[in-house]
Amino acid sequence: ALALFDRVPPFVQSVALFLDADESLVETVISKLSPDLLQFHGHETGAYCRQFGRPYIKALGTDLFVDPSSDLLGHALADHATARGFLLDSHATGALGGTGTRFDWQHWPQGQYPSVPFILAGGLDATNIGEAIKSLQPYAVDVSSGVETAPGIKSAKKIQEFMNKVNPIG
Repeated sequence: ALALFDRVPPFVQSVALFLDADESLVETVISKLSPDLLQFHGHETGAYCRQFGRPYIKALGTDLFVDPSSDLLGHALADHATARGFLLDSHATGALGGTGTRFDWQHWPQGQYPSVPFILAGGLDATNIGEAIKSLQPYAVDVSSGVETAPGIKSAKKIQEFMNKVNPIG
């Protein structure tokens, strides 16, 4: 990780991702790598995330927003009031993401929290990203497996196709 962090060019933010990590691991990563942003994907509370004194993003699984009457999403947003943004993904809270599975976009909390920067993740690729941005209007998008030829192997061609749909020229 240190070799990768040393290669991050100027004006690009480095992010350290954690899933229910021990505090000591997060502190070690911060001291060794000094990431610009922390990203938490587990059951971490707002107090846990804030204790590190770094800007952070909190990933939230679909179980928090598929039933708007439960207001689980509202409670999570309140608990993480200082988060820089919220990554809404197709997995359940605390589960591993990166499955390439798209959740039912009808559950997207569009307009419910107008000042909250939501990041769309889960099952995105060049065939659906244009529709996703147009219909859901997320603050940002997060893609991984949708631009891979095999697990963990990114494709320059797929990344370019994806980016052309995100930011079409003309």
